[in-house]
Amino acid sequence: MAKKDRGNGVVATNRRARHDYLIEDTYEAGLVLTGTEVKSLREGRASLVDGYAFVDGGEAWLDAVHIPEYTEGTWNNHAPRRKRKLLLHKQQIIKISQKTAQGGYTLVPLQIYFSDGRAKVEIAVAKGKREYDKRQALRERQDRREAERAMSSRGHLGE
Repeated sequence: MAKKDRGNGVVATNRRARHDYLIEDTYEAGLVLTGTEVKSLREGRASLVDGYAFVDGGEAWLDAVHIPEYTEGTWNNHAPRRKRKLLLHKQQIIKISQKTAQGGYTLVPLQIYFSDGRAKVEIAVAKGKREYDKRQALRERQDRREAERAMSSRGHLGE
């Protein structure tokens, strides 16, 4: 039996999600994948840009996440943007579906990674930010950077 690689190997992150959404809760979910999808993920190839998750019939699904075809795959290769089932506890699914039933909340994938040799996805219950919220967040980040620069340059002057 092959030894599974340990640790958290991050395959793909959705950096845009933290900019476009206000993250409320995060969940770690397993993914139901085919063999060629796992091999493609192990090569570090995936994109979460247009991805989203939803609850349908008591099951959680991940859709529009692009995992490209495995280059060494044959006729049984997978479809790159197929719907994939998420593995969550029943109570988590109920909690998520109640939250998303409220107006303005959605499920977005934040990152895909390997944990103890198993592919996992971190999903978040999030609320969309308004345009002025995005500008304010950028301004706060820029102000913080400028303050840190000023503090570090002040420390260099005293030497």
